[in-house]
Amino acid sequence: MAWVLLILAGLGEVVGVMGLNRWNEKRNASSLALLVVGFLASFILLTSSLQSLSMGTAYAIWTGIGTIGATLMGMFFFGESRDGRRIFFLVLVVAAAIGLKLVE
Repeated sequence: MAWVLLILAGLGEVVGVMGLNRWNEKRNASSLALLVVGFLASFILLTSSLQSLSMGTAYAIWTGIGTIGATLMGMFFFGESRDGRRIFFLVLVVAAAIGLKLVE
């Protein structure tokens, strides 16, 4: 269950980043709500997952999901570069997170 909470926390971070981007483009109540709800849910779920998971691994997975999610969102929805080097480094983030879990 802790892993499900952690994955949801990472997705909440992605929602918060989307709200942050929307807030930067258009400052309105829906953008602010998306930002606040996304990050608040993310922190609450992360805190809950830390009851069962080690802090280092949980934090690495959480930030990895946020990093990968925000980068992919930028690539697919906001026209950011899809350069092969960016994708290579995203793969490294995934590999590092898996490696941390394997040596835990």
